[in-house]
Amino acid sequence: MLAIDFLPSPDLDLAGVQALLFTSANGVRAFAQASARRDLPVLAVGPATARAAHAAGFAEVAVAGGDVEALARLATERRRAAGGALLHVSGSAVAGDLAGRLGARGFVVRRAVLYEARAAEALSPATAKNLARGAIDGVMLFSPRTARTFVTLVARAGLAGALATTEALCLSEAVADAARALPWRAVRIAERPDQAALVALVAPAAARTADGAERNGRR
Repeated sequence: MLAIDFLPSPDLDLAGVQALLFTSANGVRAFAQASARRDLPVLAVGPATARAAHAAGFAEVAVAGGDVEALARLATERRRAAGGALLHVSGSAVAGDLAGRLGARGFVVRRAVLYEARAAEALSPATAKNLARGAIDGVMLFSPRTARTFVTLVARAGLAGALATTEALCLSEAVADAARALPWRAVRIAERPDQAALVALVAPAAARTADGAERNGRR
């Protein structure tokens, strides 16, 4: 649903920065392209982002519980407001007010916009075909923006009515709220806002589809 473009950053200023805040793996990858520094501590929003930080060569990586509020709590627990600025490496669009939450706790948060996520303009032909055939059991949606983009593209393709046998598998309540604009068979939310919990929704969705097909075959 989104294409990632890394942005040039010739003047990335790390003076006075005590730690890096990453709210996505794309932020890690963008920083890794923009700077050779790997000595700064990293505060990652969730496990997938933390894995990207380790892969990029960062040695000190702390992991939050998967959302902005959890990341703000982690920063408060691990860092001191007087220790220097926190640098939030982000895309051009952000979800949640991380700077506001940390600012209320006395931290100075700087933001470096190092990538841009562009919304797709159409569903791929294969996706449109499989949706029309009812061949997709579930759609995994990781962010409100991804969900809104999917809603827009399905409506544009005239395929909203084809979702009667498809479930929306959502990372969080905010994602589910965006997805509910379409008439899914069901909208399901992961127990925790992380990738493992979202993946855990996949097998039950496929099983429910198989059960439904079997019952219909008996009629």
